[in-house]
Amino acid sequence: MKPKHAVRAWLMISVASLLTACSQGNGFADLDQFMAETRAKPRGYVEPLPEFKAYESFVYSAVDRRSPFEPPVDVQLATVDREPESNIEPDFDRPKEVLENFSLNELQMVGTLSGKDSDLYALIADSTGGIHRVRAGNYMGTSYGRIVGVGESRVELIEIVPNGRGGWIERPRSLSMDEG
Repeated sequence: MKPKHAVRAWLMISVASLLTACSQGNGFADLDQFMAETRAKPRGYVEPLPEFKAYESFVYSAVDRRSPFEPPVDVQLATVDREPESNIEPDFDRPKEVLENFSLNELQMVGTLSGKDSDLYALIADSTGGIHRVRAGNYMGTSYGRIVGVGESRVELIEIVPNGRGGWIERPRSLSMDEG
């Protein structure tokens, strides 16, 4: 055997014997004792979560009445028979459109579409589940509402309503898209 190989074999034997001497396992007695004590202790108990009552929503039903925090307003109606102040009136000869059969409370804007001629159309859902495409110039609502503008999240219209003295007035309204 060559001396070079003998030295290498001797070195391997000494390293192996050192490793087996260090691996006796007597140094972990305190750790083993701690683990045994911990396992022997009784386990903890977590109480179940308390039951909570579900939140009941409240709908304020007096929204159309006067606020109790404001002083009452004394309104005196004068009954004067005058001619109507404007010549505005709905076009009764015009054929009604489909969305004129629904009040604005029954209609909801659900989206928009862009036409090929860059016109913006609004998508309106009615209370029966139908979706209708409208643009400026169409009519909707039971108060002769004419659409004057369509935006990304809003439809602007002008309604023609009675003024209470035999005439008609224009009232601006809008229908917005819900964020939900």
